[in-house]
Amino acid sequence: MNSQQIQSPSTPYDVLIIGAGLSGIGAARALTSQCPDKRYAILEARQAIGGTWDLFRYPGVRSDSDMYTLSYSFKPWRHRKAIADGPDIKRYIEETAEEGDITRHIRFGHKVTAAAWSSEEACWTLTVLVSQAEGQPQEITLQARLLSLCVGYYSYVEGYRPSFANEAAFEGQIIHPQFWPTDLDYAGKRVVVIGSGATAVTLVPALAKTAAHVTMLQRSPSYVVSRPLQDNIAQRLQKWLPMPAAHALTRWKNVLVGSFFYRIARKKPEMFKQRILQMASDELGPSVDIRHFTPSYNPWDQRVCAVPDGDLFRDLRSGRASVVTDSIDQFTPTGIRLASGEEIQADIIVTATGLKMNALGDMTLTVDGQSVQPGQSMAYKGMMLSDIPNLILTFGYTNSSWTLKAELTANYTCRLLRYMDRKGYRMAVPRRDPQVQEAPFIDFTSGYVRRAAGLLPKQGDRKPWQVYQNYTQDKLTIQYGRIDDGVMQFQ
Repeated sequence: MNSQQIQSPSTPYDVLIIGAGLSGIGAARALTSQCPDKRYAILEARQAIGGTWDLFRYPGVRSDSDMYTLSYSFKPWRHRKAIADGPDIKRYIEETAEEGDITRHIRFGHKVTAAAWSSEEACWTLTVLVSQAEGQPQEITLQARLLSLCVGYYSYVEGYRPSFANEAAFEGQIIHPQFWPTDLDYAGKRVVVIGSGATAVTLVPALAKTAAHVTMLQRSPSYVVSRPLQDNIAQRLQKWLPMPAAHALTRWKNVLVGSFFYRIARKKPEMFKQRILQMASDELGPSVDIRHFTPSYNPWDQRVCAVPDGDLFRDLRSGRASVVTDSIDQFTPTGIRLASGEEIQADIIVTATGLKMNALGDMTLTVDGQSVQPGQSMAYKGMMLSDIPNLILTFGYTNSSWTLKAELTANYTCRLLRYMDRKGYRMAVPRRDPQVQEAPFIDFTSGYVRRAAGLLPKQGDRKPWQVYQNYTQDKLTIQYGRIDDGVMQFQ
């Protein structure tokens, strides 16, 4: 790291983007194309581009959204896999940064710990810890007129890891997927994966390729559906149309199909549930009890897990893997004893128990000297926080691809900046109406959402404070709605 990287510039940046993952690189691309006069930098705490797709290194890590919607609208996805592997997604993000001349704007090893807004200066002042090759990190300050937070929604330094009785007695290895050891050898070994979410259903087929046996141990089931590894319609479109047109059509096809099925799931949950269970039963065959895939909640009360070409079902059907639904009594020297009294033998236990959610990348926030708690704020169009000026928060969809909402947010940021330039404004802040009633920001019953209820902002019961899980509706509202809507106040 050279000295130029860690000097504090004498004049504020127009925009500082926090995070160099899928959202941060997309935000930078929008700025370079729509606001080329703006001076910006990306602050990335890690030493690499990619965010989630650089952090997670566990076997089989892959997208749980199709890549025609998870990829950017301006950069067609050219691989044949619609459900892509993590390393391919990371390379795609890196290519986007290189092609857009974005990489040179990234300041690696820059962790933002605090951000303070001054209305008098119309500026954010950031406290940043800069990693050094040797010794303690150096603290610097940077300033920006606007902050674009692309930090995701979970902690990179800590996963959710409940403690289990008698863990110390287990003589094998206990691994959390978020911190997978690169040298872990699981070939020929008995592996138990604790969990039933997206990480667990990804890990089990990957481990089953070489492990002696893999057991997915779940306290309660999740909905799991098989999706094609390749999108045949997309492949045909690419043969007949230019790549950008084929990508756009496939993207909209997947958006509309996904929205259609989501609406059915919410309007007719019992019918939709029975259809999912029937499809799972057909994949599993008679040797696996469907109760292991029959949740107590309705579809999309929690995220539905997708398995490409039914790989999880195939391994369960063949006997290379098995699923057990029970609670854990305690660990033993050779495995796990269940509440039923059964004991599962294991050499390795993987705790795929979830993420630890956080807000704003764990940075502290003050506005004119007053501490701000995100959990006490209300989300404006799912992108800004009430009474906090010049701050954009990127948060994707829970029922669809993250990138769809991230791109809308990036484009709105550019619209807002251009509008403020035309009018000569220095500050934009959504002011909350006390008549607006609060509701949870994420309408999910998942454990990681419930645990973070006090950390996340709220949504409201009316426009523009409602958070829609609908790309088409958001596109109309965010991309074409008025900037000066009476709620957004300017100075």
